[in-house]
Amino acid sequence: MTYLEFREQWHGMGCFNVYQIRAWEPGFDRSNFTRWVKRGYLSKLRQDWYAFSDLKGTPEMARYIAQRIYTPSYISLHYALSFYGIIPEAVTDITCVTSNRTTAYHNDFGRFSYQTVKPDLFFGFRQMPVSPQGSYLLAFPEKAILDLLYLYPQYNTVEAMLELRFDEWWMREELDKARLTAYASQSGNKALQERIQLLMKTYTYYD
Repeated sequence: MTYLEFREQWHGMGCFNVYQIRAWEPGFDRSNFTRWVKRGYLSKLRQDWYAFSDLKGTPEMARYIAQRIYTPSYISLHYALSFYGIIPEAVTDITCVTSNRTTAYHNDFGRFSYQTVKPDLFFGFRQMPVSPQGSYLLAFPEKAILDLLYLYPQYNTVEAMLELRFDEWWMREELDKARLTAYASQSGNKALQERIQLLMKTYTYYD
């Protein structure tokens, strides 16, 4: 099989793993991947996962890859907070939440980190389309906040909350307080609920 034949079949997927290729073509020569990576046609994402190199530099493709190469997961934490404009920093590493083990990957498309939450906290995200590949999962802003305070319990004082540098206008005008409170209640974590209440009070009273 030539690379052009392979590309015509799979380029619309964006990224793929060797098991998908074997299901499609049981006799596929896996050494093709090594050769095509060396020639710059493909990029290796992690063990058994590849993407077409010409898709590099597209933020939405990196977000799509983040969820494809490690499941179950969704984008949350600092990357999501930056995406929504809640924190001032531009975050390039794609931060994700998973109910699997904590891990990280670095490849041509970026740096990807995955932090573990208990399965009961694996909720609060929506599908974001990527054409033509499909979609990825992104936390609602309120869930990105909840995940952050769950995974970083040191944010438990007014001073610590202010160090987060959340956008005060967003916290007052855009934050869905009912959704955030419901998410905190759904967590069943009393200490987390208290941190959420402290966060909302902090950004109500401080300019």
